[in-house]
Amino acid sequence: MDNFWDLYTDYLISSNRCTTATGMASLVEVSHDKITRELSKGIYDSKFLWKQAKTYIQEMTSSQETVFLSFDDCIQEKQYTDESELICWHYDHVSGKSVKGVNFLNALVEVSGMRIPCGVEFIKKPLWVVDSKTGKEKRKSSVTKNELFRKMARECNGKFRFDYILADSWFSSVENMKCIKKELDSNFIMALKSNRKVALSREDKEQKKFLNISSLQLGQQTVEVWLEELDFPLLLTKQVFKNENNTVGELYLACSDLNLSFCQITTNYKKRWGVEEFHKSIKNNTGFAKSPTKTITTQTNHFVLSITAYIKLEWLKQRTHKNHFALKAQIYLAAQKAAYDELNKLSTPKAA
Repeated sequence: MDNFWDLYTDYLISSNRCTTATGMASLVEVSHDKITRELSKGIYDSKFLWKQAKTYIQEMTSSQETVFLSFDDCIQEKQYTDESELICWHYDHVSGKSVKGVNFLNALVEVSGMRIPCGVEFIKKPLWVVDSKTGKEKRKSSVTKNELFRKMARECNGKFRFDYILADSWFSSVENMKCIKKELDSNFIMALKSNRKVALSREDKEQKKFLNISSLQLGQQTVEVWLEELDFPLLLTKQVFKNENNTVGELYLACSDLNLSFCQITTNYKKRWGVEEFHKSIKNNTGFAKSPTKTITTQTNHFVLSITAYIKLEWLKQRTHKNHFALKAQIYLAAQKAAYDELNKLSTPKAA
């Protein structure tokens, strides 16, 4: 099947339940064994994803619009799937506990409201180590998320232009900042944890006069600061906002572009929210976690094809001016109407 990936992604978009080889086989009228073989032998990885995204991204980044490249990782629970180096236990900072599932790091390009994933790496844990606290064995990855972050950023830098890299505090290490600013000659806007320490001038830095950023009285303005390990200054901002439970939250942002204002920094960083919407869409609209695949190869292939299906939905969004959930609702309604018509045909007695 030369067009397997195309058929498979269409099936993922049109399906509203668990996606299986049997389900797809009945839809496209081929044997389910053939579907399984195609999913097993195919090579669907980050390179394949870039191949499908390349045309869109090159067109998006050829304009004069500001190009944002957002990075974020996500854990998708798969509690009923057999454990492996791909499906294993990861600490979820959102829930504050370890969950069983797949952990992946993705890169998302955004220009003028269009968001296209351009790379993905799965956090595999093939190594076994002894936990120093519990004395029990646990899985460990051979490469860190920050190492994968720099690898993906370098790959993106060789493929298309981008103006800003956006990331949360997990990726705001000095090494990542140096890579973006010095090696890639680009800029970044990253969240910082409140316990980071900065100097308020180059002289203070040389004299080792560092302050905790939570002690600074920051209003709606930018302050030039210096990190101890960096040889270039950053702009620091602080946002205060109310959470849904009426608690007050604080967000510290570090920006390497000294020409931006407070409003520009905070507005640009909001673009990173597109990554959260991307995660929500592949979970609900392209069946990311709705496949009972058993092997690492078929699981990985399904995950990447689910992300590829997102690209199709994003293109349809631009064409129809409907979001992904509205598009799925429209598809589902058409399926319901077809089922209703079929039921009427079956219920209508045949003429004698």
